[in-house]
Amino acid sequence: MMQGMVDKGTAAKQEEEVKFSAFDQWCTNQQRIKAEEIEVGWNKMEELKAQIEKHASDISQLTDRIEELDADVGRWEKDKAAATQVRDRENADFKATVTDYTESLTALAGAIEVLSKQQGDTAQAFIQLQKVQKSRVVPMSAKRAIMSFIQMSQPVADSVPDAMPDDRLAYEAPEAAGYSSQSGGVVEMLSKLEDEFKEKKTELETEELASQQAFAQIIQQLSDNIENAKHEIDKKTTLRAQTEEAKAEAEGDLAQTTADRSEDQAYLADTEALCAQKTSDFNARQKLRQEELDAIKKAMEIIGGGDVAGAGEKHLPALIQLRSKGSALLQVRNDQKSPMQGKVAAFLAERARESGSTLLAQVSQQVASDPFGKVKKMIKDLISKLVQEATEEAEHKGWCDTELTTNKQTRDKKTEETNILKSDIDDLEATIAQLTQDIADLTSALAELADAMAEATAERGTAKAKNEATISDAKAAQTAVEAAMAVMKDFYAKAAEATALVQAPADDAPETFDKPYQGLGAEGGNVVDFLDVILSDFSRLESETVAEEGAESEEFKAFMFESEKDQALKQNEKGHKEETKTNKESALHSANEELVLTMQALNKANAYYEKLKPTCVDSGITYEERVKRREAEMQSLQEALKILAGTDVDVA
Repeated sequence: MMQGMVDKGTAAKQEEEVKFSAFDQWCTNQQRIKAEEIEVGWNKMEELKAQIEKHASDISQLTDRIEELDADVGRWEKDKAAATQVRDRENADFKATVTDYTESLTALAGAIEVLSKQQGDTAQAFIQLQKVQKSRVVPMSAKRAIMSFIQMSQPVADSVPDAMPDDRLAYEAPEAAGYSSQSGGVVEMLSKLEDEFKEKKTELETEELASQQAFAQIIQQLSDNIENAKHEIDKKTTLRAQTEEAKAEAEGDLAQTTADRSEDQAYLADTEALCAQKTSDFNARQKLRQEELDAIKKAMEIIGGGDVAGAGEKHLPALIQLRSKGSALLQVRNDQKSPMQGKVAAFLAERARESGSTLLAQVSQQVASDPFGKVKKMIKDLISKLVQEATEEAEHKGWCDTELTTNKQTRDKKTEETNILKSDIDDLEATIAQLTQDIADLTSALAELADAMAEATAERGTAKAKNEATISDAKAAQTAVEAAMAVMKDFYAKAAEATALVQAPADDAPETFDKPYQGLGAEGGNVVDFLDVILSDFSRLESETVAEEGAESEEFKAFMFESEKDQALKQNEKGHKEETKTNKESALHSANEELVLTMQALNKANAYYEKLKPTCVDSGITYEERVKRREAEMQSLQEALKILAGTDVDVA
């Protein structure tokens, strides 16, 4: 047995070590993951704070500009209203003044026309003169002259000073000749006034037109300023709203990021505390387990020694025989029966048949076979046992109801968590697979791009070397051709000056030259021309090769620039996807671990439910039926006791 304990304890110790190793690895992973997530959270918070400060600064600047523009619009609106009000007053004054001049000119024209006639209508002339005198625009000197003329040209009415002409003018007017002599100076004055009024009226109309144009320009400028300012206000108001929305979004992201960071910090602290506590507990448990195994092994050594094993073999067999004899004597002494036992056995058998109680049937058999004293004690013990069972079953039912409810909630929750985790794992695996494919594609593209760049670089180097060699050869060839041409030209220049003795040929002498040799002549010129063509060919080769080298160099630089930019973008994208893949794999690992733990919890809950079923679910009969049967059994046993005690009990 002790060896079995050692084996079991060793296996349990090893199993605990394996489990803790997995837990310790989980601790390491979680602490690393959370530390990285916290660092990412800090960085994102700083970035969001900078964004919020930038948005706040922009909003402040936009608000200041909008307020400034609103103030400008308000000022320009007031200026516009004030200008309009001034223009209205000026126009009203103009209209009144023009009306005065118009009426005065009409009166002047009438008065001049009447006074200019030799036999004018004196009354009508005085009426026109009175109109002229009443005009606001007529100077006071003219008014006094007109008044003097009127007073001199008519009698005083009723001795009233400064009396105005009345109806008597028609018959008390002076003679025409005298009137004419008096009115000559007045007509001249009135004509001057008429000319002056016409000129002033024209000046007023010209000034009014200029004022209208100036007013229109001012109003147009103010209207343009207001329209432009309102347009800018609308744009900046929209931009401010967008900036405020972006700021609010950044503030929301900051709050969420801060909350997530705090949650991660709390989780990390809890995890570190948990891992530290678990490590301490594990070490203590391992130490305790080892001490237990050492103690068992020590005990085995002691028991296996001569002191224990030898004494057992020597003394235990006799003790066993003695106990067997005592049990036989006790059985003989208690083997006595009572006449009432048969009656009680029959009573209990009948009740067992009626109620279907297996317990009463068993008790009936034991009552019939066991000694009398033992029967009474057995029935009392059964009654006590049934009472205790009733209490325990009531407590057990309450416990079952609680455990079943809690277990169902646990199973439902863990089932739901399992389904969610499986869905998350499927999504993560699909994402990781896609990222893996994307990374592979990017790696292949980068390799192809690197090969293309290397190939282009090699081709560029070869082409450049070839072009440089061609240019060098072309230059050397030109130098050589130029030297050859110089030699040829020098030769032909000298050859042109060359002379030779002219010898008359003899009759029998073979034919010989008859003129000086000056070279090949046309053939020599053709050689120089040919060399010149060759020189131009090499010169063209040099220039074309230089141009081609420049074009190929620029094309290579453009290709390398675009390739390096594409390479940087792909490397950046690859790095981002690899980082994302690492994060997703970490999340997948965590999800798988959490799924294992969740499924273990679900399996434990299901196993616990299976353990509950025999006693809490699948007991065969309901709790109420068991209570009713137990009450019937207790009543029957109590009646059986009464029968054994000699009390009359109806057993029919």
